[in-house]
Amino acid sequence: MSWSDRYRARLCSPAQAVDAIAPGDNVYLGGNAATPRVLAEALADRAEAIPGVTVGHVLLLGDDPFASARSRGLIRHRAWFVGPADREAVNAGRADYVPCHLSEIPQLIRREPMDCALLMTSPPDAHGFLSLGVEVMASLAAAESAKRVVVQVNPQMPRVLGNAFLHVDRIDALVEAEAPLPELKPRPSTEVERAIAKNVVPLIPEAATLQLGIGGIPDAVMGLLEGRTDLGVHSEMISDGVMRAVESGVVTGARKSLHPRKVITTFTLGSRDLYDWVHENPMVEGHPADYTNDILVAARNDRLVAINSAISVDLTGQVNSDSIGGRIYSGVGGQVDFIRAAARSEGGRPIIAMSSTARNGTISRIVAALAEGAGVVTSRADVHFVVTEYGVAEMFGRTVRERAAALIAIAHPDFRDELGVEARERKLL
Repeated sequence: MSWSDRYRARLCSPAQAVDAIAPGDNVYLGGNAATPRVLAEALADRAEAIPGVTVGHVLLLGDDPFASARSRGLIRHRAWFVGPADREAVNAGRADYVPCHLSEIPQLIRREPMDCALLMTSPPDAHGFLSLGVEVMASLAAAESAKRVVVQVNPQMPRVLGNAFLHVDRIDALVEAEAPLPELKPRPSTEVERAIAKNVVPLIPEAATLQLGIGGIPDAVMGLLEGRTDLGVHSEMISDGVMRAVESGVVTGARKSLHPRKVITTFTLGSRDLYDWVHENPMVEGHPADYTNDILVAARNDRLVAINSAISVDLTGQVNSDSIGGRIYSGVGGQVDFIRAAARSEGGRPIIAMSSTARNGTISRIVAALAEGAGVVTSRADVHFVVTEYGVAEMFGRTVRERAAALIAIAHPDFRDELGVEARERKLL
C-alpha cells in the first residue's frame, strides 16, 4: 500500500477517533492556535463513559472544551501553562497547574508517556508528511511517545518547515475537519507601551538576535527598530510584529551566529495574514521547545536580547509573572529559559519590561515585597535589567540597596515616596 492508501484507511469520524480512550487515561492536547477543537469536543462527548481522564496541555485559547455539563468534573486539566480556557478551573481546584520551564515540557512528556495524543496538522505533502504548523512545542514529543496518535487534518493549518513533521505512518487515526485557526490580532501600542519601548531599544545592540513575546510592548519595540538592519529572531513564539520586521528588512538574520537567515520559533500566534506568511516560508523554522528554549542552544546566538514581562517585581529584583497573589494567571513559560540564555550569550541582554502600574494606575507593579502567594518565576540573581516607561534599572552585580534605589527611581512617581518608606522599614535603604 502507498502512504496515501494508508492515509485513507485511517480516516474516521471524530467519535471513532477518540473511541479507544479509556477511563483514567492521560491525554495530550495540542494548544495555542493548534488546539484540535473537533477532537476535544468528541472527547467531551464521551466524558461519562471515561471518567478520570486527564488532559495535559499548554495554553488553550477560547472556551474550555471540557466545561460543559456533559464533561465537567469527569475530565481534568493538567496545564503546563494556564490561560483563559482553564484559569477559573485551576483556581477553583478543579484543574491542575504544573509549574515548569517551557524547555522541560517535552522531557516531562517522554518521562510519563501519554496514552493518546490529540493534535492538529496540515494536510500531507507529496511524501506523506503532515506539518504540526503553528505549534511544535511539545507536540512532537507527545506524538513520538504516546501509545496512540490521533490527528485533526485541517486545510487551514499552514505547512511550517523545520523539525515540525509527522509521517502518516506514525498516526493511528485521522479526522479531516476544516476550521479557522484562532487569531490574536495586533492592536495599536499605547502611549505607555511606546515609552517603555523607547527605553528598551537603546539596550539592543546592532545585529542582535531577539526573543520577544506578543503584545503592545514587543510590537512597539519592533516599530522603533525601523532603520536597523540584520537583526535576527530566535524566540519561543513569533507574532505579526516579526512578520512586519522581516518584510521591512529590519530582520534578515544575516549576522546570526546560529541558524543564519532563519527565524526560529516553537509556536506562532497572530493574525490570518501571519499564518499565511509562515506557510512554506523557507525563512521560518518551527522546532520543539526543548531545542528553541534550551539555554545552551539559545545562548549560541551572539547578542541575544530577551524581552519578557512581569506582573510585579519586588525591590530586590524578584520577578513574579505567573500569578496575582496566590491566584494562578498564566505560567512559568519560557521566561527563565531565555533570561538565562541571554545572560550566557556573548553580548546578550536579559530584559524585564513592564508598565509601572496596573489597574488604571491604582497599583504599582514595583513593590516592596511580592504579595502573599505570588510566585517567583525569575529569581533576583537572574535579573539584569528592569525597564518601565520611567527608565532602566540595572540589577546585575548590584547590592540589594542599590537595586531598591534603582527600582524606586523607575516606579510611577505616585508610588515612589511610599516605596521609599517601605524600603527603609525593611532595611533595604
